[in-house]
Amino acid sequence: MTLGDSIHKPLSDMEVSIEANRCLYCYDAPCMAACPTHIDVASFINNIATGNMKGSAHDILLANPMGASCARVCPTDELCEGACVYHADDTPIRIGDLQRYSIDWVMRTGTKLFTAGKPTGKSVAIVGGGPAGLSAARDLRLLGHAVTIFEAHTQLGGLNTYGIVPFRLSTEVALWEAQQVVDLGVDVRTGVRIGEDLSVASLLSEYDALVLACGMGGVPPLGLPGEELAGVWDALDFIERAKTGGEIPDLGNHVAVIGAGNTAIDALTCAKRMGSDHVTMYYRRGESEMTAYEFEYTFAKQEGIEFRFFCLPVGFHGTNNHVREAEFVRTEVRDGSVMRIAGSEFREPVSAVIRAIGQSRLVQTLQAFGIDSDGGVVRVDDALQTTRPGVFAAGDCIYEKGSREAMVVEAAQQGKTVAQSVHTHLLTGAAHG
Repeated sequence: MTLGDSIHKPLSDMEVSIEANRCLYCYDAPCMAACPTHIDVASFINNIATGNMKGSAHDILLANPMGASCARVCPTDELCEGACVYHADDTPIRIGDLQRYSIDWVMRTGTKLFTAGKPTGKSVAIVGGGPAGLSAARDLRLLGHAVTIFEAHTQLGGLNTYGIVPFRLSTEVALWEAQQVVDLGVDVRTGVRIGEDLSVASLLSEYDALVLACGMGGVPPLGLPGEELAGVWDALDFIERAKTGGEIPDLGNHVAVIGAGNTAIDALTCAKRMGSDHVTMYYRRGESEMTAYEFEYTFAKQEGIEFRFFCLPVGFHGTNNHVREAEFVRTEVRDGSVMRIAGSEFREPVSAVIRAIGQSRLVQTLQAFGIDSDGGVVRVDDALQTTRPGVFAAGDCIYEKGSREAMVVEAAQQGKTVAQSVHTHLLTGAAHG
């Protein structure tokens, strides 16, 4: 398997017909309730069954502007398919596959589903063009507001474009999805960093409302001896290069990945598909405390990844300025805390190390906007408004530390919520500053 081989195999027309006609159209729709964006699953499946592909895709994308991505990366077994009444028999309807089939039809035919609303004369700036920012922009345009997205990268999509390995979500799908939002008349300014290329003051003065959807930063350093050696990677930088065709030196045959979340799984499977024979995950806690989705963990095991639990890195050693060994100490968990086991240190030969221990917070950026945060987690009320009136936030920048990783579908729902809140704010004529 290579980086370009998608793990998603399309359903045949016969399989689609069989799956769509299995749906019971449950009156209480547990699948719809389990979806954070509350896609009307029964309706979109019924439309497929009756040949109304445009209606099916409209149902999906109206509820979830990131429906193309979510059809590929959502943990459906924990959400819609997990709630399906057939799940008790281990035969849930393949909702994710049907959703992908429907959106693929739109991509293939170029069918236009939405148009912008009547202009309101109000303008909104969105900082960040990832899933939350794009979802907010889409709904704000449907409501008629002028929208400008400011994005630090050269392309939109955020982690969908840059941070999810291509065999799970291709760049083409992520960019197509972003383009659907842009085509509604959204102004896009890429390669712009707020506070460097554009001042916060200018944003606050030029727009009627602001949405912070800036996500988080890179993977923080471990702070260990030898971390500066060549061959020690930031997982997000590694995945971005792999996905966009950037330069990656030969990883060698012994790759160690530090961390146990979804990004760690992506780094592990990416390294494996790039030709490394021995790819191993090291995690300071146990298997039950991994933050990666269960289906991601299962996929990694199927790819031949090795897993080492209760191992904490303490340093790296190298020759000729390149990492050659990783040093660990064994751990145990007592009352929720990770404790080192004295005298249990050991070394492993490595040709590359990839840090995947979460992301840093954009504390300075948030301070520049004059809003309150808890260690970089933006404080918002139920309407997702920050402590500064007229400034709202959504996506990873408001996601609580110490919990499982956020889902793309949750970011999409937050984008929808924040769009409605901004709309209400603009209609009331509230001022900000």
